[in-house]
Amino acid sequence: MEGKLEKIILREQQNEINAYYIYGKLAEGLDDAHNKAILEKISNDEYKHYKYFNKRTGVELRPNKLFVGFTIFICKIFGLTFGLKLLEKAEQRGQDAYGEILDDIPEIRTFMEDEERHEMELLQMINEERLEYVGSVVLGLNDALVELTGALAGYTFAFGNSKIIALTGLITGISASFSMAASEYLSSMHNGEENALKSSVYTGISYIFTVAFLTAPYFLFANPFFSLVVTLSIAVLIILIFNYYISVAKDTPFVKRFLEMTLISLGVSAISFGVGILVKNVFGLEI
Repeated sequence: MEGKLEKIILREQQNEINAYYIYGKLAEGLDDAHNKAILEKISNDEYKHYKYFNKRTGVELRPNKLFVGFTIFICKIFGLTFGLKLLEKAEQRGQDAYGEILDDIPEIRTFMEDEERHEMELLQMINEERLEYVGSVVLGLNDALVELTGALAGYTFAFGNSKIIALTGLITGISASFSMAASEYLSSMHNGEENALKSSVYTGISYIFTVAFLTAPYFLFANPFFSLVVTLSIAVLIILIFNYYISVAKDTPFVKRFLEMTLISLGVSAISFGVGILVKNVFGLEI
């Protein structure tokens, strides 16, 4: 048991020195004084944690440069909040995995739990623009997924020609993106929000990107039904990635939101596919 305990403490000590360098390096690259101060505070705390474990083990550790570099890369690409919360949650899962052993030394368990709670509270204080406008992104993403997957499913059976479906879907999607962005702007203005224009831009851009991904299979594959399967798969993948991002960054339930969005998108697609069959049979369309 003593050997296992020492390994656990050394692992925690390694985590702390890694985190010290991660937070410190990220703080160095920030211009925002508020966020910079928070990261410097956490970095200093992580070093104190490292020294706490260092006194027990008597071992000096160096940071894992590969892990530190990868985590900083994730933070640069996906944002500070997402990257750092992912780091903290990974550490928390590791602590949960060896919880029984730590019961033998309650003072260390209490120390680790208190410090993790403190760090998560500090992370909640970070101001990040991409999260401030996440509601606008969700609006554009949801509307594009539901509207366009439904429209493409209907077009697939009604037209039966990949190129025509692709062009029709692209025109429909781009037009709808401008309409949705304008609606978001007017709604934000009506609610007295200061950055109404920026909100509408986030909505429009997220809509256009979603349109591009969903219509791409129809440009690439001749078989429209295969294209539809690929499009629906892309839609589910977008929902999966986006909801995972939000669940980590905003501490929201992942599975529930993922299932809700997936069922709505696929349900609308199924209904629209049926409408396409009906329209083709009633009007005798042959393209």
